[in-house]
Amino acid sequence: MIDIKILRENPDLVRENIKKKFQDHKLVLVDQVLELDVKNRQAIQRGNDARKEKNELSQKIGMLMREGKKDEANELKARVGQINKELIDIEQQEADYAAAIKERMMKIPNFLHESVPIGKDDSENVEVKKYGEPVVPDYEIPYHSDIMERFCGIDLDSARKVAGNGFYYLMGDIARLHSAVLAYARDFMISKGFIYCIPPYMIRSDVVTGVMSFEEMDAMMYKIEGEDLYLIGTSEHSMIGKFKNEILQKADLPYTMTSYSPCFRKEKGAHGIEERGVYRIHQFEKQEMIVVCEPEDSYDWYDKMWSYTVELFRNLDVPVRTLECCSGDLADLKSKSVDVEAWSPRQKKYFEVGSCSNLTDAQSRRLGIRIKGENGNYFAHTLNNTVVAPPRMLIAFLENNYNEDGSINIPEKLRPYMGMTEKLIPKK
Repeated sequence: MIDIKILRENPDLVRENIKKKFQDHKLVLVDQVLELDVKNRQAIQRGNDARKEKNELSQKIGMLMREGKKDEANELKARVGQINKELIDIEQQEADYAAAIKERMMKIPNFLHESVPIGKDDSENVEVKKYGEPVVPDYEIPYHSDIMERFCGIDLDSARKVAGNGFYYLMGDIARLHSAVLAYARDFMISKGFIYCIPPYMIRSDVVTGVMSFEEMDAMMYKIEGEDLYLIGTSEHSMIGKFKNEILQKADLPYTMTSYSPCFRKEKGAHGIEERGVYRIHQFEKQEMIVVCEPEDSYDWYDKMWSYTVELFRNLDVPVRTLECCSGDLADLKSKSVDVEAWSPRQKKYFEVGSCSNLTDAQSRRLGIRIKGENGNYFAHTLNNTVVAPPRMLIAFLENNYNEDGSINIPEKLRPYMGMTEKLIPKK
């Protein structure tokens, strides 16, 4: 959510930002907010005037009562009663206008960073840099679920019976590999100075609307029936929510935290044949990182955060590239975002395995996360980034460490989490 002062003083700047995101249908929101804001401030002024008059009359009533002028005092009391009734209506108007303004402000996108490329959708995202050589071996790489089946490591049929499509059983070496990657990612981030955290897996609606747009909420979140609780789609949601309505001390900043959690997503819509298996699913586990910091430090942290993901994947012998997200591909709260994509030697292309985003003060304004300053409090900046999200990461790992005989190499960094195993041998 942007600062309403900017919208008042420079509405054309807000309109231009909306156009850059190809959301022209939201242009009407600017005029609606401006109109409601005028009415709201008028109502506030009427309320202030009425309260001032009430206070002045109350003082006069006290004076008249002390002077024994009860009739005059009673006349003023009647006026105070009338003012009280007027204030009920005025305060309701204030509340209604404030709610209507907030509803519309929540739909206006955050300001894009000046470096964000302008484009309509993810097809216009811009490659930044490749890390590692994308190799295509001279032998066939099977589909990832076929590789897992050779290790007796996946059971999708049983999962369908138990939970439906979009769920899975991982077993044996594949399940162990899954857990090993998460454990390595945890320790990797701790080595970078991040505090490890296991957060709540459910959050209230006021946190959901604080961390994401309404469109994302509808497309992603599972609601707990009969309760004001949602299953998290990523631990970033509850991690940022941890700071809701807090005033942070400058000496404590930045907060750098890495969190483990299961994640739950609706994943609406059809996604194509390359997304069978465990590429796009309703339940997965993830290691995440978040930063809450001073506004002037947020883009330094942004560059550090995505570089950590690149480093981790390279430590596991997976080539990756970074992709700058264009304006039309950015969610409304994001000011700038970069995707990390892993190389798929089977498909001979890259695919997304993580995303790093700077949301500047958009989440902080919604959640009331402020920093105590010498000249008044101000909003913090928040950032989030995927460290690793198996089982999608397993796809990249298995394909890039697959040998012609069907065995899987275990990179040196991961061996301590796999009982010092150097190679996995298929069962069939």
